[in-house]
Amino acid sequence: MFSPRSVPSSARMQQSRTPGRKSVSGAATGLQLSARRASLPARATPARLQSHAAAETISYDVQTFGSSLPVKVMEALTMADADDQISVRVTESSWAWMVCGERLIIWKICQAAVAKLSVCKELQLPSSEYDFTADVVAVTSTVPLEMAAAQSVSVLAVSAEGTARFWPCLAHEGNYTESSVDLGDLCNFVVAVRGGSFIVASVRSQLLRVSADSSGKLQCRALQQGQGVLSGIGRRVSSLFGILSPPADDVLHSVVWVGRTSCLYTLTSSRLSKWEVDDSSEHQILSWDTCKALNESIVESIWGSESSYGGLKSGANVAYLDMKLSQSGLVVLAAAWHPSDTPCLAYFCLATLHDDGSTISDQFTVQVTKYSCVFQTKEALQATRLLLPWSPSATAFLYNEELVFACSTGTSRATLPDEKINFTSPGDGIRGGGHCANLPVFFSLNSGLVVVVARESASILPETMEDSLCSSLAAAPEVSAVETPTRKAPVGQEDRTKLLKAAFLQFCRNDLVGAQTVTDELFPADGEAGAELDSVVTRINLDLIDDYPASDPRWAESVPEESAGFPLTSLIILHQLEDKMKAHCCFMDFLLQVGLLDQLSQVTVHSSPMATRLLLCEHAEKLQAAMVLKNHHTKHAELVNGAISMALQRRNVAVPPSLTVADVFFREVSQISSVFECLLEEEERSLKVNPVDSVQWAEVVLTINSIIKDMLQAAGQYRETKASMYRASENAAAEPEYIPWTASGGVGGVRTIISRQHEIILRSVYPHADSQLRSALCEQLVVLLDMFLGSYVAQLTSLQKQRPSAAQQDRYNSLEMEYSQRRSELLTPLLELGQYQWVAVLAEKFCDFDILVQMCEQTDNQSRLQHYMAKFSDQNFSDFLFRWYMEKGKRGKLLSQPAAQHQQLASFLQAHQHLSWLHHIHVQDYQSALRTLYSQANMETRYFAKKTTLLALSKLTALASDLPEEELNKQVDGKNPVYTEQTSWCWDHVEEGLTQLEA
Repeated sequence: MFSPRSVPSSARMQQSRTPGRKSVSGAATGLQLSARRASLPARATPARLQSHAAAETISYDVQTFGSSLPVKVMEALTMADADDQISVRVTESSWAWMVCGERLIIWKICQAAVAKLSVCKELQLPSSEYDFTADVVAVTSTVPLEMAAAQSVSVLAVSAEGTARFWPCLAHEGNYTESSVDLGDLCNFVVAVRGGSFIVASVRSQLLRVSADSSGKLQCRALQQGQGVLSGIGRRVSSLFGILSPPADDVLHSVVWVGRTSCLYTLTSSRLSKWEVDDSSEHQILSWDTCKALNESIVESIWGSESSYGGLKSGANVAYLDMKLSQSGLVVLAAAWHPSDTPCLAYFCLATLHDDGSTISDQFTVQVTKYSCVFQTKEALQATRLLLPWSPSATAFLYNEELVFACSTGTSRATLPDEKINFTSPGDGIRGGGHCANLPVFFSLNSGLVVVVARESASILPETMEDSLCSSLAAAPEVSAVETPTRKAPVGQEDRTKLLKAAFLQFCRNDLVGAQTVTDELFPADGEAGAELDSVVTRINLDLIDDYPASDPRWAESVPEESAGFPLTSLIILHQLEDKMKAHCCFMDFLLQVGLLDQLSQVTVHSSPMATRLLLCEHAEKLQAAMVLKNHHTKHAELVNGAISMALQRRNVAVPPSLTVADVFFREVSQISSVFECLLEEEERSLKVNPVDSVQWAEVVLTINSIIKDMLQAAGQYRETKASMYRASENAAAEPEYIPWTASGGVGGVRTIISRQHEIILRSVYPHADSQLRSALCEQLVVLLDMFLGSYVAQLTSLQKQRPSAAQQDRYNSLEMEYSQRRSELLTPLLELGQYQWVAVLAEKFCDFDILVQMCEQTDNQSRLQHYMAKFSDQNFSDFLFRWYMEKGKRGKLLSQPAAQHQQLASFLQAHQHLSWLHHIHVQDYQSALRTLYSQANMETRYFAKKTTLLALSKLTALASDLPEEELNKQVDGKNPVYTEQTSWCWDHVEEGLTQLEA
């Protein structure tokens, strides 16, 4: 953490003002998406700034931006009095303006090093008792501002009191109109939006849409909160749609216009709001309660690790300062402090929110920066602003009058360390900024426009990984990162691997242009890289996760044998695994940025094709699993050491005297799954050695269950949460069947391991366990079975995405049959043991209807059966149940279904007419029963007694029906024309029996 400033910037600003001029409190915040890394565009020509020596910054350079400042700007700075407020705004369209007292200077930034003839105009602001800032000035144009000349640019400036001065043409400085806008409060923001109009905002969040008519006169109207389809409804009803009127004490801190989506965002003390804006109207579609959603997460991120957090959180305060839009979402700058802290520090945080259209996603990122300052007043915090260049970097810049603080938004692992850059030399200070040419541009009093860019020598890779990559390249001096082969010269795969590694290093050192040049030569986008690219990429990523920690002295020197506590070696190994994960994320970022990710196809793994992207994901999953295993290793050193020693012996890997078995095993992350089988060997050995009534006998099973479960869950969670990083592009070819490593079969495969553990638990341990141990064992086993069956579902899903073919369909049917069989084999023993609670959990999730029906029958739980018929109605559970009753001969239960199932039962019985007439009689549908019995009697040609019985029953149903008397007599008298000659004679022989039945 950086030392607090001795004089906060806000206090310094107020000291320079005269008593007669006031300031408007409130800070601007912007919306921006996180980005990765951006090299300097060719058109921008920053030069190294001599006033910031190399010793002052480690990872960043401060460079001048564009040509020198216009003469009018220099003159204004020279002539400015001590009490003149200086404020500057830089836009992405290369326009900038400076407010100096009541002077407004607008100019077009010339990005060439040598100044060309450029637009620069000075305008006179209206009189005001308050300081003007660059935030209450906006420019617009009838053409895109990047190409606009002074003749087509219009300017609006509004004083704090609401005096609006409008220049319809920047070329004519003296031609303006002036009018008053009624905001009901002090104005603090003016933003240009669509249709040549502006949004004027007050401190209390009152928004006006301002536009000029044909005569140049300003027309104003208010933006109503909740405007649009919900306008006119009450506060209580509108709250159901997420749109509420702001509290009376709400203060506006930021207004952001996003032209590409025509959306306007505002950030107040309590809410984030969004409007869709067109040329003549606007509709509020979002009002999100930041206090309710964000405050707790921010407070927890700062103080959550403290033991007294429960008591601390209620007294913590959060203030929202600024907001910007990045490529990762809306980034909100907030500060939090707790009055009881000594000293009381304000901690600055960045929250990245995801706008889903009409809602803000519940999934957001809170990054606590390393910047803090002594808390003085809430208003003093407003001097800190946020700047986010529109680039693929996750780097954000906090700034005030004295410093720029470069930090990460937390949305990417590949970022440089946080760093503070001071602007405190005599006469210097930051007076505003913005982003231009995708670069963070600041206005320095001493240096003019400057940019803060990452030094090319500073790598985002962990130092250990950087050294290892450099060592691998040093082994081939003829291969250079900057000497790329021509397309005419063939390059072998080994050289391609080293060249791509060199390009990766350049990328990590912020030389994106150099990295792109190398990759374009090696694997041109219009060429056919084919399997070679996949092989090279896979090889490099495998080298990263299996990297030898060359910088670890323990690999060169002998160390004492590892003890069972939490030794230094354990911490070192864990850090090495974390560094490998960071390097993997950097490599994925590199592949994306240079355009290689979309060129990847597939590789062969264990004789089967696999999408290269998914293999890269598998490497990261194994890193996650390795970190989990290492944490268990510190808790259960003897057990895990025994397992990993056995794994190394089976792979014939020797352990040097200077290293431990953990050093060697955790180095080769790609083989991490070999520990599973060895853990079961250790388990079975322990069960044989230890008495059944000993503590160790039960604990070893619980521990190994926990290790396997935690490792597989960590891998699966990474796969789910990082799916977007490895997802194929929309136009990519269909990928082959996906079998995750957590779903591997065969010797040592994860499915084999879980099946074996299932058998060990239920056959060897469960019979001897007490009720408490049985409950714990079943709970762990169910989690393992959940992952086992889930792997089949993922595999079947990947097959469904294949192009349909006879072979694919056969493969799918075969796998589905295997899945059903294995599901039944694993759940049936639990059902037999009466573990109905756990059986229900798995059978419901994986739709094992046979197990569900058996469970309900064993427990005689008809209400649960009815629940399943409703829950799985779209999967024909009812038909399955009816077939099950038929197969088991339970016809009484089949025909005694409740009224809610009568329609489905009738449909099912259409194929079983020998029973359907009974259902018709049960529901008193006698006419359908009559027709069914007639049909059955006519089809009966073998048994006379059966035929006569069916005819007798049909006559009974006719008598019970509500047929008209004429039709009834026809049926009863046997004169129905539907009877054939073969059946009509039977009536005379059954009259006597019918009479008895009717009685």
